[in-house]
Amino acid sequence: MIMIREWRLLTSRKLYISVMIGAPILCIVFFLTLMQDGLPNEMPVAVVDMDMSNISRRLTRQLDAFKQTEVVTKCTSFSEARKLMQEGKVYGIYYIPEGLEHDILSFRQPKVSFYTNNSYIVAGSLLFRDMKTLSVLGSAYVGKEMRTAKGQTEEQAMAELQPIAIESHSIGNPWVNYAIYLCNVILPGLLCVIIIITTVYALGSEVKQKRSRNLLRIAKDDMFTVIVGKLLPHTLIYLLMITLIEVTLYGYMQFPCKNGLCSMLVVSYLFVLACESLAVFFYSLIPIMRISLSISAFFCMLSFSISGFTFPVSEMHPIIQTWATVFPLRHFFLLYVDNALNGISFCYSWTSYLALTLFLFLPILSSKRLHTVYKYDVYDI
Repeated sequence: MIMIREWRLLTSRKLYISVMIGAPILCIVFFLTLMQDGLPNEMPVAVVDMDMSNISRRLTRQLDAFKQTEVVTKCTSFSEARKLMQEGKVYGIYYIPEGLEHDILSFRQPKVSFYTNNSYIVAGSLLFRDMKTLSVLGSAYVGKEMRTAKGQTEEQAMAELQPIAIESHSIGNPWVNYAIYLCNVILPGLLCVIIIITTVYALGSEVKQKRSRNLLRIAKDDMFTVIVGKLLPHTLIYLLMITLIEVTLYGYMQFPCKNGLCSMLVVSYLFVLACESLAVFFYSLIPIMRISLSISAFFCMLSFSISGFTFPVSEMHPIIQTWATVFPLRHFFLLYVDNALNGISFCYSWTSYLALTLFLFLPILSSKRLHTVYKYDVYDI
């Protein structure tokens, strides 16, 4: 009876449909379209070539050949290039000093300089990598040419230039694809925000609109029946949305998932139930809807910073490390890394499963207070 009542309430209000179904679909389309190439390409760079030699022109062509870099202008002075960076027209400057070729042929050590605008973290770091790589490779190329001109073989020249060959491998995301890096946590994280805020609103609207006593009467004064019956339609919709997200990421987009789609679906379903349970606890703790909504929004936004997918939790303050355990998104991220990226079995990640399961007991702990709130139709007790 309560479930049917809630279905009618959900379908009769466009707000619920827009937030619970429309918003997740919009987020999927937005983020996967925004990062469909994986990495930003052809980012503008200015070159200041004060040498105007064959070697400097070769360096400019090689810099322009990088996929992430595009030489959009060649400036005659550093001041001109700096002005372009301050105006946001370029993200980096590659400065080639006068006398570069002469210093190289005279066996001196010339210096090239490069500047990046790290106000744009992704663009700045990628351009820094390309410019540094160009400088190292350019130096090695000149060294190899000089040694081969003296009669050394190419193998002998490379052995002197690079005695130890470096072979690097990126684990989990070998393509360095930012869509894989971000979307796997951002999309479930945004759904977490929707779940918690919408659930708090749904619970609080019963008291605000003086319907809570009638709800208790239908449930024969059983608060557990009220919670399950009211949230079950919400849960079915959220499970459908998280399934759509995971199928899109690991099925359609073919993101890496070593333990298979089913393992991530189990994690995601547990994550959805944990978020709903946390929302019930928030409203029971502070039954003033506007305040509980504000606290829920603050909690959700904070979870993106403390979950660990942008900055490692192990490097945070010990107090923050402890608080990180109260965020469901943190445990979801750990299970995502274990299941999708590393392929670790359950016995090595059971603590994160246990943490998400413990969230499910929060409604039981707060049901008595929520029963009092619903029985007396009050905002605060």
